Amino acid sequence: MKWSSNKVRETFLKYFRERDHVIVPSSSLLPKNDPTLLFTNAGMNQFKLFFLGVVKPPFTRAASCQKCLRAGGKHNDLDNVGFTKRHHTFFEMLGNFSFNDYFKEDAIKFAWELLTEIYGLEKERLWVTVYKEDDEAYNIWKDIIGIQEERIVRLGEKDNFWEMGEQGPAGPCSEILYDLGVDADPKQATPEMEGERFLEIWNLVFMQYNRNEKGELEKLGTRNIDTGMGLERLLRVLNGADSNFHTDLFMPIIEEVERITGVKYYGDERGSAHRVLADHTRALTFAISDGIYPSNYGRGYVLRRILRRAHRFAQKIGYGDKPIIYRLVPVVVEVMKDAYPELTEKKAEVEFIIKREEERFIENIAKTLPKLEMEVEEAKASGVLSGKVVFKFYDTYGLPLDLIEEYAKDAGLTIDWSSFEEEMEIQREQARKTEVFKVDIPEKWTILREGQVKFIGYEKLETLSKILKYGSKGEKIYIVTEETPFYPEGGGQVGDKGIIEGEGPEGHFLVEVFDTKKIENQIIHIGRLIEGKIQDVEVRLVVDEKLRKAAQRAHTATHLLHAALREVLGEHVRQEGSLVEPDRLRFDFLHFSKLRKEEIEEIERIVNTKIIENIPLTIKYMKYDEAVRDGAMALFEGKYGEIVRVIHIGDFSRELCGGTHAERTGDIGLFKIIKEEASSANIRRIEAHTGLKAIQYIQRLEETVMTAAETLSTTPDKLTEKIEKNQEIMKSLEEEVKTYLTKWADLKVREIIEKQLKTEKFLVFTEYIKNADINALRAIADRIRATQEKGLVILISSKGNNVFFLVEVLGNIEGVDASSLVKTIGKYFKGGGGGSKTKAEGGGKDASKIGEVLDMIKTGKIFTQEV
Repeated sequence: MKWSSNKVRETFLKYFRERDHVIVPSSSLLPKNDPTLLFTNAGMNQFKLFFLGVVKPPFTRAASCQKCLRAGGKHNDLDNVGFTKRHHTFFEMLGNFSFNDYFKEDAIKFAWELLTEIYGLEKERLWVTVYKEDDEAYNIWKDIIGIQEERIVRLGEKDNFWEMGEQGPAGPCSEILYDLGVDADPKQATPEMEGERFLEIWNLVFMQYNRNEKGELEKLGTRNIDTGMGLERLLRVLNGADSNFHTDLFMPIIEEVERITGVKYYGDERGSAHRVLADHTRALTFAISDGIYPSNYGRGYVLRRILRRAHRFAQKIGYGDKPIIYRLVPVVVEVMKDAYPELTEKKAEVEFIIKREEERFIENIAKTLPKLEMEVEEAKASGVLSGKVVFKFYDTYGLPLDLIEEYAKDAGLTIDWSSFEEEMEIQREQARKTEVFKVDIPEKWTILREGQVKFIGYEKLETLSKILKYGSKGEKIYIVTEETPFYPEGGGQVGDKGIIEGEGPEGHFLVEVFDTKKIENQIIHIGRLIEGKIQDVEVRLVVDEKLRKAAQRAHTATHLLHAALREVLGEHVRQEGSLVEPDRLRFDFLHFSKLRKEEIEEIERIVNTKIIENIPLTIKYMKYDEAVRDGAMALFEGKYGEIVRVIHIGDFSRELCGGTHAERTGDIGLFKIIKEEASSANIRRIEAHTGLKAIQYIQRLEETVMTAAETLSTTPDKLTEKIEKNQEIMKSLEEEVKTYLTKWADLKVREIIEKQLKTEKFLVFTEYIKNADINALRAIADRIRATQEKGLVILISSKGNNVFFLVEVLGNIEGVDASSLVKTIGKYFKGGGGGSKTKAEGGGKDASKIGEVLDMIKTGKIFTQEV
C-alpha cells in the first residue's frame, strides 16, 4: 500500500480524534508570547503555558500536526540538510498531548496501536529506548506491549530525559525507533551506537517531575504527556523509501529543480543541491507565509541565511546567476495546500519576497566575489585565510560566513578563526563604547536620600517633589526626584522638556530641563543650571505643556498611520522603528516596494478621516496574554511585563504602548506625509508632520506654488499646464542650440585645421576656446579625429577662473604620451588630470597661465617639460 503525506497526516489526527482528543490547528512558525524561541520548533510549544501551570487548558487531551522550523539556536540542523537522509529545516511534527489525564501506559498503548495496527508497521522492526531509571516504562513495553527485552534499550539523561529548561517541568522519555536494516548502516548494531540504521520515529515524554531552584527533582502536582513524531520520517518508512526526500513531500520539488536547471537528480551526494533547494524552499515558503521576513537580525537573519545557502547550492549546479528559489514556491504550495490552504492565498507575496531577496543577493555576489577570490588566491601561499579578511567580507560586504568558509574550503584553505573573533570583539567593544557615550551620565552623584522614582506624567504636567540625587558633567546637570511628570525618552518618543525650581536657605534655583531619559529604571532630568545652587528642598517640576501636547499629537498619529498602512498595504506591515517629536514623526515599517502616489494619498486620507471623526482614546491595563488575545499589537517581543498598557483608538487601532497620547484623535488637527523612502532592505520610512507643523508645511508649499505661478505669469490652477508649455519651448530651444553648436563646432574645426602647427614629426591641432566646458572640447576633438589620421590635438577652454583641457594622440606618434602631457599642462593651471597614452583630460583653478601655456605649445617647449 502506498501512503501519501495527506493520508498519513489525516490518519494520525483521525485516530486521536476518535479517542477523545481535541484536534488543535498548527500554530504559526512565529512564536507567540515566547521570546526564548526563534521559531516554533516542537508540537508542545503552543501548549507550554498549560504544561507550566500558568494557564488552565480548556481540554485534557489534544493532538496536532505542527509546523516546525529548526535552523538557529540550540536546535539547528541547517548544516546537515542535503547531506543526510533525515535532516530538515522545516518539518511537520505529529503529536498527542495529555494534561493530567492519561499517562505512561495509555501513551505507550496509543503509539503502539497506531504504528502497528493502523499504519501497519512490522512489530519486529520496532525498537524502543527508555530512561535507565524508568522501570515503569520498561515494564509497560515488556509486559503489556510484549516487546522482546533485547529490543528495549535503557539510556541515560542525555538521550532519554527531557527538561523544559534549567527549572520547570521535566521527565523521562521513551523513543520508538524503526530498524532500517543492516544494509542501512552495517556498523550500527544497536540504538546505543551512533549511525543511520535505527531511525527515531516517535518520542514520548512523561512529564512527572519539576526541577526546582536548587536543581533538585521533585514530583509534579500533575502528570502530563507530550509526544512528537516527524511526519517526514514516518512517511519514509511507511513507503519503504531510502530517504525522507524520496517521498511525495519532496520529489515534486526536486523534479522541478531538474526541469529548471537541466541537471539530473541522484540520490547520493551528487543530489545534495537538489535536496537543499527543495528543503529550503519549503522553509522559506512557510516562514514568509507566517509573517517572518528576511532581514539582518534575529529570525529574519536566519531566514536570509537559509535563502543564501540555497542559492549557494544552486550555484554548484550552474544556476547561480539568476533567481531559482521563487520558481519552486508554486510546487511547494501545490504539494502542501490541502493541509495548509492559507499557502495559496500567500503564494504571490512569498514569490515576490523571495525573488527580490535572491536578486539582491546575486547582485551583491557579482560585486563582491571577485574581491574574495583575489584574497583567496593570495592566501594559497600560506594555506590560511586571515580572520581580518573574513571579517571584512562578513561585516563590510555582507557575505554569509558559511559562503566564505565554503570558498576557502574549495581552495584548500583553513580560516584563522581566532583573528576573526578578535575583530568581532573590537567591534563589540566599539559598540559598548558607543552605548556608554549615549548614556552620558555623571560618574559621581550627590545622594540626598534613597528611594524609587514614580512617574506621574500620564495624569499631571506639574508636581512638587524631593530630590533623590543630583550630579553634573561639564555644563550639564542631572537630577533624579521621587516623583516626576517628565516623560523619559522611550518607544520612539523624545523625552520631555521643562523646568525644575526650588527655594532654599541659599536662595532660588532654576534648572532648564532639555531632555529626560530612563537609565537603569531611574528617570533622569538633564538640563542646565540657569540660576542659583541645587539645594535639598522641595522642588517644583513643570513640563513644557506646548511641546508635550505636540509630541502627543505625533505619537497618536503614528498609531493611526500604522493601522492605515496595514489596511492599505497588507497585514505584513510591521513597525520596525519610530521617532516621535513635537508635531513630527518618522516611522519605519516592513514593506517590499516603494509606495505609489495613490497609496500615500489613501493612507493620508484614512488617517485624516480618523482625525475628523474625533475618536476618544481609551487606555486599559491588562495581562499581556489577555491583551494579545484581544487583538492588541505587540511590537517588540519579549519587552513587556505581565501587565501592559493598551492604547485603543476605537476599533481602528489597538497597540501596547507606554507613551503619552492625545485625548482624542481630533487633537491631532492635521496629518501630512512629507517624505517616503527606503530605510534599508525591505524597510520603508515615512516622515510626517502633525498639527501646526503640518499646517506650516502646507503653507510653505502654497507659498512656493504662488511664487512659481507669479514668476511664470499664470495662476496656481494653471501652473502645471504652463510648466509643460515652457518645457516644450525649452526642448525646442535646446534642439536649436544643438544645431547651432554643431555648425559652430564644424566651423571651429575647419579653423583649427587651417591654423595647424607643424613640428618635425607631427602636426599639432590646438585652440583656446573661452566660455566652453569639457564637453565642447570633446565634440571638437571628435570632429578632428574624423578628418585627420595623424597628429596631436591640444584643446583648452575656461569658464571664469576654471580651466579645462584635453589632449589626444591621433595615429602612431612615437614619444608622445597624452597622459603625461595633460599632467604637465595641469601644473601650470594649479590642477591635474589623467587618462591613457592616446587620450587624456584635466582641469585647473588658475586661468592666468593660459597665454603662457599656448605660447609653449606653439614653440614646442611644452613637449620638453617634465611632470
